[in-house]
Amino acid sequence: MEFMDSSYDGDYNNGRMEGTGEYTLPTHTRYVGEMKDGMFHGKGVLYFPNGSKYEGTWEKGICKEGKYTFSDGLEYKETDWDYCDGKDRRFYSERCNGLKPAGESQLTDRDPPRAIPDGCYDSGDGFYDPSTRVVKDYDCNFLRNADDQEHEWIVRTCRKSWDEFIGHCPRGNTLEEK
Repeated sequence: MEFMDSSYDGDYNNGRMEGTGEYTLPTHTRYVGEMKDGMFHGKGVLYFPNGSKYEGTWEKGICKEGKYTFSDGLEYKETDWDYCDGKDRRFYSERCNGLKPAGESQLTDRDPPRAIPDGCYDSGDGFYDPSTRVVKDYDCNFLRNADDQEHEWIVRTCRKSWDEFIGHCPRGNTLEEK
């Protein structure tokens, strides 16, 4: 496991992961639960670095049933999903805590939102720098290189840092002298 950059802390049987334990993947996702013959088997939880989790029942390494909970506590439902549909576009935190007063905007479910580095986008799991086409997590650790499709999606849909001057510019006082 060391050369795969994974780790395991738990029970073994005949040199294989068996019983209960904690398996950490290279992405820092952690599985905490039951193991059998070196695989996830029984009840277990995957904890993701962004704070979300997936609780499930596993059979020979394959999840047979489970539920996903976002980091803010919202539980995903396969049926009767009414969050962020065409009728109600509020963030989950707004559904739980109410809307802000008129004139105050909530840009993300996280309030206040994360500060985005100059020239970058918030891709939902980290920051994307279009000049390098690299996505790094919120602690600045490498996640992945974006392909053309992901690059276009991020640039089209994600929140970007401020990269232009906005505000009042009095008449006769311009930013550029001609």
